[in-house]
Amino acid sequence: MSAHQHVRLTTHRREVRAGGGLPPGVELAGAWAWRFLVVAAAVAVCGYVIATLSEIVIPVLVALLVCALISPPVHFLQGRRWPKWLAIAVSLIGFLMIVGGLALLVTVQVRSGLPALESRSVTRYSDFRSFLRTGPFHLSDTALDADVANLAATAHKYSSTIFSGALSAGATAGRIGAGALIALFATIFMLIDGRGVWAWIVRLFPRRARPALDGAGLAGWRTLTAFVRVQILVAAADGVGVGLVAFILGLPMAVPLAVLVFLASFVPVIGAIITGALAVLIALAFVGPLPALIMLAGVLLVHLIEAHVLQPLVMGSAVRVHPLAVVLSVAGGSFLAGIPGALFAVPAVAVIHVMFSYIATGTWRGIPHARHTITAGHDTN
Repeated sequence: MSAHQHVRLTTHRREVRAGGGLPPGVELAGAWAWRFLVVAAAVAVCGYVIATLSEIVIPVLVALLVCALISPPVHFLQGRRWPKWLAIAVSLIGFLMIVGGLALLVTVQVRSGLPALESRSVTRYSDFRSFLRTGPFHLSDTALDADVANLAATAHKYSSTIFSGALSAGATAGRIGAGALIALFATIFMLIDGRGVWAWIVRLFPRRARPALDGAGLAGWRTLTAFVRVQILVAAADGVGVGLVAFILGLPMAVPLAVLVFLASFVPVIGAIITGALAVLIALAFVGPLPALIMLAGVLLVHLIEAHVLQPLVMGSAVRVHPLAVVLSVAGGSFLAGIPGALFAVPAVAVIHVMFSYIATGTWRGIPHARHTITAGHDTN
C-alpha cells in the first residue's frame, strides 16, 4: 500500500468514527432536526406563558397598537413646541373621545332601530317558512324545526370556537375593567418613556446581540406604526363603502352598520365575513330578497376594491405580508386565541418578519451600539 493510499484510508476511518458511520445526508437532517426541536420547544414555552398570562398580555398588546396610533399626533404636537405631557394628554383624550363617541352612536342607533328589526325579522322568517311549506320544496314543520335546530347547533359550535379567546380574556365585567386599566396605564407609560422601556429590554441581552436587537426593534416599530395607519384608512374605506350601499338601499341602521364595519375591519378576513353577513341579513329583513342580493353584491365589491386596489397600493407598500400569509395567520390566531388572536395575528407576523429580515441582512454590524437611537445613553453595564 502506497503512502497516499494509507493516508486516504486513515482519513476515511477518522471520518467514519467522527460521524458514526452515518451518511452526510442523515447527519445534515439530524443537525436540522435537533435545531428545529429546540426552536419548537422555545415557541411552545412562549405560547404557554402568553396563554397563562393572557389577561396581562392582551391589554399590553392593545396598548402597543394604541401607542402606534397615538405616537404620530404626539410627535406632531411636540414639534409645535407643546409640552410632552400636554401632547400625550390631548392625543389620548382625543382618542378616547372618538372611540367613546363611535360606541355611543352605535348604541343609540341600534337601540332605536332594534324593535323594527325584530318585527321585520319575525315577519320575514314567517314568510320564508310559508314559502318552504307551500313552494316547490313542500317541507313539513317537523323537518323545518329539525333543520333549524341543526343549524343553531352548528352555529353554536363554531361560535364557541371563535369567541373562546375573547371569553377567556374577559368573561366578566371585572376582568374587562382590569384589562382596560392595564391597557390605559401601559399606553401612558409607553408614550412617556417608551424608549427607556425598550432600552431596558435590550440591556437584558448580551452586549454583542444588542445592536441587532435594537435595530430590529426600531424596524418592527416602524412597521407596526405604518400598519396601524394604513389599517385605519382601509377600515374607513370599508365602512364608508358598505354604509353608502346600505343608505342607498334605505336601511334605517346604515350609520351604525358603517361603524361596525369600520371596527370589524381591524380583524382581517373574519371581521369582513361577519359584518358582511350582518349587512345582508339586515337588508333581507327590512327591504326583501332582491335588495339583500344587491347588498351582498355591494359588500363583495367593496372588499374586492380593498383586496385588489387598497391592499396592494397602500398596505403592500407599508407592510410586506403576502395575502396567503394574512389568511393563514388570521386562521391560526383565531384557532389558538379566538378574536384576540385574529386581531393581533397580522401585525405580529408583519413585525416578526421585518425584525428577522433586518437581522438577516446584517446591516446592523457596521453601526456602533452607541449610535442606536433607543439604547444610546442607557447602557450602564
